[in-house]
Amino acid sequence: MFTVFGLFIVLAAAAIPTGVHLGFRAPRIRETGSPADYGLAYDAVRIPTVRQRHLFGWLLPQPGADCTVIVLHGWGSNAELMLPLAAPLQRAGFNLLLYDARNHGSSDSDSFSSLPRFAEDLGMAMAWLKRHHPHRAARIVVLGHSVGAGAALFEASRNPDITAVISIAAFADPARVTEGYLRHLHLPRLVTRLVIRYVEWIIGFPFETIAPMNSVRRIACPILLVHGTDDQTVPVEDARRILANCRTSQASLLEVDGAGHDSVDKIEQHVSELTRFLDDTCPAKAEQARIAHPAATRD
Repeated sequence: MFTVFGLFIVLAAAAIPTGVHLGFRAPRIRETGSPADYGLAYDAVRIPTVRQRHLFGWLLPQPGADCTVIVLHGWGSNAELMLPLAAPLQRAGFNLLLYDARNHGSSDSDSFSSLPRFAEDLGMAMAWLKRHHPHRAARIVVLGHSVGAGAALFEASRNPDITAVISIAAFADPARVTEGYLRHLHLPRLVTRLVIRYVEWIIGFPFETIAPMNSVRRIACPILLVHGTDDQTVPVEDARRILANCRTSQASLLEVDGAGHDSVDKIEQHVSELTRFLDDTCPAKAEQARIAHPAATRD
């Protein structure tokens, strides 16, 4: 009996690394368009990140604006897929910086992707912006979707240079997400626990440290949570759990009726709430935006 059990452990230990890296590999979708498709001026940029990799991105400048919204896509997505949401924010008077995380879009490849690595790339994008465009980096707001939202909250919990966070469709707890994914594979509970421990070892953080519902306990800046009521990937209850754990008094939740996990079009219909949050966060440029783009700020 012991021999059989020991053999099972050995086989599981050998199979888990391969299964994790294959099963959790992010699909790559490269850009086929650009901000020009939305009538927006932009500069293509190349941002150095850790491990000697580089990130592909677009800087959408707004003359005179000192607040930049850095936009971070979700798992298997890219900067182009965030343009429908970014474009109205740029027209409202904000600089926008969109980029692809490693292993995504047109950015460099790396050994694996994870929420902490998304956060690493975000920190490097901020450092690049402050170094090369300091006049546009007086205030930095981070807008992330899904895993990108979790990374935005994690980075905001340790980076005081983030002025505010807009988190769209973030999951509350990566451990529960992983368990839910593995449950469909009908794996023994022991194997599930081993997979979770292995993932934590690989990414360098226990899930409880990077869980958005815990990250927000360490965030002092304003937070706007946005979540679709029809999200079948991450239920809206996750957003409510995150909000309940926020320590800052400047935290709120916008629930978008009928929106799913990737319903950027439905969230775009509520861009006025996002713009209002940004105006409250960056009051020094709110009046400038109203003067430069009166129609956009009235929407």
